[in-house]
Amino acid sequence: MAEYVLELRGITKIFPGVKALNRVDFQLLPGEIHALMGENGAGKSTFIKVITGVHKAEEGVMYLDGKQVSFRNPKDAQQAGIAAIYQHVTAYPHLTVTENIFMGHEKVRRGVIQWKEMHRDAQALLDELNADFRSTTLMGALSVAQQQMVEIAKALSMHARIIIMDEPTASLTKKESEELYRITEKLRKEGASIIFISHRFEDMYRLADRVTVFRDAEYIGTYQVDEITNGELITAMVGREIKDLFPKPTVELGPEILRVEGLSRTGYFRDVSFSVRKGEIVGLTGLVGAGRTEVIQTIFGIAKKNKGKIFLEGKEVHIHRPADAMELGIGLLPEDRQLQGLILDWGIGSNITLPELRKYAKKGVFTRDKVSNQVAKELAERVDTKAVSVFDKASSLSGGNQQKVVVAKILASNLKVLIMDEPTKGVDVGAKAAIYEIMGDLAQQGYAIVMISSEMPEILGMCDRVFVMCDGRVTGELDRKEASQELILELAMSKSRTGQTA
Repeated sequence: MAEYVLELRGITKIFPGVKALNRVDFQLLPGEIHALMGENGAGKSTFIKVITGVHKAEEGVMYLDGKQVSFRNPKDAQQAGIAAIYQHVTAYPHLTVTENIFMGHEKVRRGVIQWKEMHRDAQALLDELNADFRSTTLMGALSVAQQQMVEIAKALSMHARIIIMDEPTASLTKKESEELYRITEKLRKEGASIIFISHRFEDMYRLADRVTVFRDAEYIGTYQVDEITNGELITAMVGREIKDLFPKPTVELGPEILRVEGLSRTGYFRDVSFSVRKGEIVGLTGLVGAGRTEVIQTIFGIAKKNKGKIFLEGKEVHIHRPADAMELGIGLLPEDRQLQGLILDWGIGSNITLPELRKYAKKGVFTRDKVSNQVAKELAERVDTKAVSVFDKASSLSGGNQQKVVVAKILASNLKVLIMDEPTKGVDVGAKAAIYEIMGDLAQQGYAIVMISSEMPEILGMCDRVFVMCDGRVTGELDRKEASQELILELAMSKSRTGQTA
């Protein structure tokens, strides 16, 4: 019997002008959860697409149960028992859960789809995963976590014995992540081998037996999880020691720039008040669903307030749409960079200069002239975007570099206030350190920054003050010196501090 259920040796994949994988190796043991880690752009996504038959490698060999295999397409990989669950679920929202589970391998007899049997089998799979929804539910009505559960059920319906999970916890709450951990461990006990791709160390320590690291398209090494330290893993991933993950500079704070008083939006939040000064980084945190994103969307003019006031540099302002906010000097980095922050089919430069079209227009017609391209190039370099040129499509970039383009985009405008909603969501440790450094530099330049985050370490590491929300209300304000993980969690669970309730 072969030692490895899956083994790849010397895999090389080349795209025009880019070597995406350079002679990488990987081995997966039977019944193992194997973490695959590396910075954005390290080659992880390309690697799993080689495994699943989406891409064909120029060099190298792949073995399944000790036998050499070559997949011409994803169907070949599926038939061999390999399934992939991606970070951005590729679902059909207007179809039922059953239809999504059996898409491409429907049960058909004599030319007739066996709907009753498929619904029954789909429900059995959902029950096995302890799902709290039915097989007849429309996919679009499910949460991200529930949609991922459907993807797992789909893999089980194809009798997959090798399951690849690509950043499955990136958009999940802690509770949802724990449920995913339970399901993943259950799959392992039942004999599945799992490749778990993640940027989160807690995922690796919670689940994995071994971890393989890629860096700059190359294989760095494979380690036993209980034998490698956090620092050693970071060094393997980024090629250098990151001594200070949160490079928070000391900044002499200036006058108040933004103040929100008694802001309310029916059904979402009520009586929210906070302020931010020049050079200050203010954190807005709380559990998912607390109303943080809804508050900043209202400030930015995406949604309308029912009551409350917004002041900019001491004067009340009236913001009815995002264009009003930007004209006043307020910029927003949205949580979902792909859906709300970028036009993926456009080039990097066009995305960066998009908010300032009028600047680069001649007689009302936008032209990609030397001036706009030069500005885009300078801003892209300022945030250290890794790309061949500003003409590269945003879709070709890794998640971390896409996030840097969104940061560059908001810097293209003349702003006073930067609102950053989950600025490091789904990016690797190296990109996180770079984004924190950019935030620190911007604070030194006098920007007033509001950061919405669910990650306690970055809230504690980067913020001068922290406002905590629960159920649509501010339950406390903490100074940097007094803030702690325990105190923030207490406030996030609605235990308001005396004198600090909203």
